[in-house]
Amino acid sequence: MAEYNNTENLIKVILAGVYETDVDSGSQEEFEHSMDELSELARACYFKPAAKVTQQLEHRTSPLYMGSGKVEEIAQLVKTEEAELVIFNDTLTPVQIRNLSKEMGVPVMDRTALILEIFKDRARTREAKLQVELARLQYMKPRLIGMWEKQNRQGGASGSMSSKGEGETQLEIDRRMIDHRLSELRKELKIVERERQTQRKKRQSSRMPLVSLVGYTNAGKSTIMNSFVERYADGEKKVFEANMLFATLDTTIRRIETGNNKDFLLSDTVGFIQKLPTGLVEAFKSTLEEVKDADLIIQVVDFSDPHYKDHMITTENTVSELGAGDIPMLVVYNKADLCDEHQEYPRKASDVRDASGRLNKCIVISAKEDASIEFLKDSIIETAFSDYIEATFMIPFNKGNIVAYLQENSHVVSQEYTADGTMIRTRCHVADRDKYSEFLQI
Repeated sequence: MAEYNNTENLIKVILAGVYETDVDSGSQEEFEHSMDELSELARACYFKPAAKVTQQLEHRTSPLYMGSGKVEEIAQLVKTEEAELVIFNDTLTPVQIRNLSKEMGVPVMDRTALILEIFKDRARTREAKLQVELARLQYMKPRLIGMWEKQNRQGGASGSMSSKGEGETQLEIDRRMIDHRLSELRKELKIVERERQTQRKKRQSSRMPLVSLVGYTNAGKSTIMNSFVERYADGEKKVFEANMLFATLDTTIRRIETGNNKDFLLSDTVGFIQKLPTGLVEAFKSTLEEVKDADLIIQVVDFSDPHYKDHMITTENTVSELGAGDIPMLVVYNKADLCDEHQEYPRKASDVRDASGRLNKCIVISAKEDASIEFLKDSIIETAFSDYIEATFMIPFNKGNIVAYLQENSHVVSQEYTADGTMIRTRCHVADRDKYSEFLQI
């Protein structure tokens, strides 16, 4: 699935997971897919999976997450494979992390920590770096206990820090430092969020439709963005793309100039994934809320992935949680060229109902091919400009600013100068028709 180089020098890791039978954890097949996804996450963090260990239990054990026999099996694999890290498929408690690391003789990492590590490596903009640091510190804070377990943590019974043991004192210091930094990060993010809101207001005043790309990670959103930028915008402003999970984190917005005053703004957001840490969703909320301002959501789906329907549910649930569930959506089945059976593309597909029961239009494409991008562009224009209607205005000569606005924000069909003013026939947004209704010609 993913492309990685120089694998010989990568750190070897053991992957481990538990399939619980007494909880609503999905099917065995879904569990195996989750483990495969864990392997891809490890590779995206430049680790080399050396072995995979799974166990079926009624429920995960509290002190060790898995049964003691499986823990011994993993400890032996660590030695034989010369692994330096064990990665677990679920979020571990601080006690489990400490116990497992002690039993296996190497550090352990859970799925949440792994995703956080990937995000830390991928963040580029100031906002993304602040968001990732916030999520990492929130994850670390309850797990500080155990870092000083080798030091004495017994002391006097009074509330004075001076009477506490060395380890306990250091634990309090670390917690206070994290609390202080969390406070600073929240303040900085509020400033960035205000700046983003100002930018949103400017975009909204232009009447230019905002189209947001959303979807499961590695579905091809950045490929689509770059294809549009190369053809209809400044080709120098491409975003990073790679065939790996979470290749990009930063939300980017580009103006797509299609001509005939049917330009639109295209935004690319961080990809979604099952079991995305709650802290990350919260930290990236201000960025992801760009989706709430969209006039059209493009859900990009990796059509070649056998689990694409599950990925669609994850995406639609996340979009709904962000408060964007009522925004029109166009489903784009991407990577049709990689499907096992031959798929005709580009083409329209049958409408499909999303998680909320709403019917959405669908198309099938391959984002790497010109014809598909052209087809997608036409589909976006058809949907994003559906609220545009034909209207004729008679604008007095002393209202030249209105003429300039309509020329900039609508498709001018014809324009002529008369004794009474400028007669301008346009395809404009219905809101602009209402805004300038006093100049409408019936």
